[in-house]
Amino acid sequence: MIDLKEFEVWFITGSQNLYGEETLKQVAVHSQHIADGLNNAGQIPVRIVYKPVVKSTDEIYNTLQDANIAPNCIGIITWMHTFSPAKMWIRGLNILQKPMLHLHTQYNRDIPWSSIDMDFMNLNQSAHGDREFGFMVSRLRKNRKVVVGHWQDEEVLGQINGWARAAAGWHDWQGAKFARFGDNMRFVAVTDGDKVEAETKFGFSVNTYGIGDLVAVIDSISEAEVTALTDEYEASYTMDARLKKSGDNYTSVYEAAKIELGLKKFLEDGGFKGFSDTFEDLHGMVQLPGIASQRLMEAGYGFAGEGDWKTAALVRAFKVMGSGLPGGNAFMEDYTYHFDPNNELVLGSHMLEIDSSLASGKPALEVHPLGIGGKADPARLVFNVAGGNALNASLIDMGNRFRLLINEVEAVEPQNDLPKLPVARVLWKPLPDMKTGCAAWIYGGGAHHTAYSQNLTAEQLQDFADMAGIEFLRIGKGTTIEQFRNELRWNDVSYR
Repeated sequence: MIDLKEFEVWFITGSQNLYGEETLKQVAVHSQHIADGLNNAGQIPVRIVYKPVVKSTDEIYNTLQDANIAPNCIGIITWMHTFSPAKMWIRGLNILQKPMLHLHTQYNRDIPWSSIDMDFMNLNQSAHGDREFGFMVSRLRKNRKVVVGHWQDEEVLGQINGWARAAAGWHDWQGAKFARFGDNMRFVAVTDGDKVEAETKFGFSVNTYGIGDLVAVIDSISEAEVTALTDEYEASYTMDARLKKSGDNYTSVYEAAKIELGLKKFLEDGGFKGFSDTFEDLHGMVQLPGIASQRLMEAGYGFAGEGDWKTAALVRAFKVMGSGLPGGNAFMEDYTYHFDPNNELVLGSHMLEIDSSLASGKPALEVHPLGIGGKADPARLVFNVAGGNALNASLIDMGNRFRLLINEVEAVEPQNDLPKLPVARVLWKPLPDMKTGCAAWIYGGGAHHTAYSQNLTAEQLQDFADMAGIEFLRIGKGTTIEQFRNELRWNDVSYR
């Protein structure tokens, strides 16, 4: 569903006509070589496209204007091989709408000590050419990512990779549609928000669709389609014999499969990239979508429960950013705590809908009463989530701005059986520790719903927030409550 090789990042080199034709030819050769090197680097998931060297105000303006309207261009990388007087960049930068990475590098890694002369110096001026360009970007208050180092350095390639993934997630939001079945869970504050401001700020739209519209699509699914999907369930998951075709409880699995197929058709026909629902609005549905939501997330859709459209959109962005990487990205909720002073833990879960891409083993398809929603017993996938580094992220509407809050965590392997807990679950230790992590999250206004990631980093999400022009707060190693509360105060002044 998500192929990052569809996307392009344009490599744009700045110079000027002062240096003469021979020098500019050499600039172009070097620029082409670097662009090809980045394009062929296995770490970078998108295509890096060389663009002719820009040497004047009009060339810069036209190239950046073309980047704005190119449908597959998700951002640009700029580099000043020589000195590119920055007043030439004003018009172009003022109209640039795509994310920008400023690569502060040079073609040669080392100074050629025995042969360096003024010709070499005139050609290789990135050390001050990029500073001239950097001033203008700062002067115009343009968000960008600055990466410093030789273009073949592994750390540099890793930073470009992270930024390119963030740019892909941002690009995917532009014009995206998210369906909301039913409204927000009644009286809940943090999962709601200003959808008009969100579309203005983020580029995606959220609209509500009646459950009856969805039920009509579900009812149109043929028996043959449903049977084929239940066959897939039996082949993919551990199942009790009572849930298989000849079993007493097969009807529950059949209805769950029908809901999945109907939801998928509704989303595909409407061009949606994600959805939310709520157990308070299920009129006409046999059961709450459990396995349907889990499997649709695994296929790349964004999802969040209880009408939480912001988290649904964030899960979708995470899916795009993490495409092709080991590990998964999913809807999550902080559910309950283990306050053992020697082993403090958070148990993350939800009623039904944790993405099966997180599963550390073969999931079990189970049917149990839900005790909420007043519908038939829903089918869901039950599994444990593996240990390792991860993070939780919350997109919050603070009234005068959106805030992206993250907490880096260390997931741990389950240390005890949970035989009576029929849902997917993960255990983690918030960083820097339980008390600081949870207190900072609450001071920051973080929601109980999050997007949980096993393969994204705080730096990538900082890049993503910068592209969106929103506030970013990180809770991780080294965080203290004093420092974090000061950061909140400073940000309130900045955004006032």
